[in-house]
Amino acid sequence: MATLGWHPEALRKAISPEEAAGLIESGQRLYLQGGCAVPFALVDALVARYRELEDVEIVHLHTEGPAPYVQAEMEGHFRHNALFIGKNVREAVNAGRADFTPVFLSHVPRLFETTLPLDVALIQVSPPDRYGFCSLGISVDCAKPAALAARKVIAQVNSRMPRTHGDSFLHVSQIDHLAPCDCELVEVGEIAADDPVSREIGRLVASLIEDGSTIQTGIGSIPNAVLDALRGRRHLGLHTEMFSDGVLRLMEEGVIDNDAKAYHRGKAVASFVIGSRRLYDFVDDNPMIEMHPVTFTNDPFHIAQNNKMVAINSAIEVDLTGQVCADSIGHRLYSGIGGQLDFVRGALRSPGGKAIIALPSTAAAGSVSRIVPELKPGAGVVTTRGDVQFVVTEYGIADLFGRSLRERARALIEIAHPSFRPQLEDAARRLGLLR
Repeated sequence: MATLGWHPEALRKAISPEEAAGLIESGQRLYLQGGCAVPFALVDALVARYRELEDVEIVHLHTEGPAPYVQAEMEGHFRHNALFIGKNVREAVNAGRADFTPVFLSHVPRLFETTLPLDVALIQVSPPDRYGFCSLGISVDCAKPAALAARKVIAQVNSRMPRTHGDSFLHVSQIDHLAPCDCELVEVGEIAADDPVSREIGRLVASLIEDGSTIQTGIGSIPNAVLDALRGRRHLGLHTEMFSDGVLRLMEEGVIDNDAKAYHRGKAVASFVIGSRRLYDFVDDNPMIEMHPVTFTNDPFHIAQNNKMVAINSAIEVDLTGQVCADSIGHRLYSGIGGQLDFVRGALRSPGGKAIIALPSTAAAGSVSRIVPELKPGAGVVTTRGDVQFVVTEYGIADLFGRSLRERARALIEIAHPSFRPQLEDAARRLGLLR
C-alpha cells in the first residue's frame, strides 16, 4: 500500500483489483479510461470473472493494448460500445459483437448525463498528494467527465502515472475505491515519416503554417512528417486533442514554445498523450503542459480563441465535391468521428486560422485513388463539404473554401495521382461537375 501513503482517506478506501472487480454487477454500464491509460489490473480482474456476469456494457474511446472483453467467448457477458474504434476492437465491431456510437468527441461527456448514464468508471490515476488529489495523468479526455458522472468510481493507483497539470485532478473524496497496482504504462512507438509520400505531404502542409501559429495534430506517419518539416519555425503553440513524441522534439528544440498564443499563452493544451516513457516523463509535473477534458480542448469556441489556429487531420477518402470520409471504408467501420470536425470548425473561426485535411493520393499499394468521384456506399461524412478548406496530397494543395463544385472538382483532380486523373475527369463530367 506504499503508493497510498500520501493521504489517510485513500488508505481507508484501498482494495485489491480482484475486490474491485467483484463490485461490478450484471447489467451495469462501465466507462473504461482510454488511450495508454487503460487500468489493466482492473480489466484483467473483471474479465477473469466473466462467467459470473451478464450484459455488462463497456464504453470507451480508442484504447491501446489488448481488449479481452470483445473476444467471441465473452459474448453475452460483456458488450463493448465504441465511441471511437481502435484496431483492438475493430473486428468485433464489424462482426456485430460490439457496438459503435458515432459522436463528436466534444459531445461525449454530454452522453454520460443523458443517453449513456454510467454505473461505474474504471480509471487509472497517480498516487494522491498530501492534499488528497490524484491526477488522471496522460488521459484526461473523457475520463474526468466520466468519473464525475458515474455512480461509482474505481481507480487503479499507479506510481508510474505522470502527475499532469491543468484540469486533470480528482480528490480521493470523489473516488469510491482505490486499487494500488504499480505497472508500466502502455507505450506506443513512433511511426516513422521516412517514406517519400509522407515527407512530401509534410512539406506541403508545413508550407501553410506560419511562425506564431497554434497547431493541432495527431499521430502517424503524416503528422510526424509535418512536425519534422516544422523544425525551422518559430514560436509555435499547441492546442490539440492529443500529441505524441513528434511534438516532444519540437518542444525540446524550442520550436513549440507557446509564446505567441493568444489563449493560454505559455501553455501547451491537450487532453491525452500517446507515446514513449520519455514523453510520459516529460509531461510529469511539467507546468508548460496543461491537460483538460475534451469539453474544453475540443470545444470549437475555445479552439477559435487561438490566433492562427491550424487544424491538421487525415481522411480515408475525399469526393470531388469536398466531402471527407474519415471513419469508415464504405460500410466497414474503421475509427470514428473523434475530434476532426471540432477542430476544423474551431480553426475556421480563428483569426487567420486554417483547416487542413492531409492524405496520400492512393491506397492499396497505389491501386486505389483516395480522391474519388463519389464516396463509397455506406461511407461516413465526417467533415462536410461546407466545412472543408485545404486538402493536401503529395501532388499539391487544393483550397476548396468558398469554391464552386466545378472549381472543387478541378482542384481535387489536380492533386489526385496522375494515373487516376483521366477517369476522375470522365466521372466529373458524367456527374455534371465539369463540362
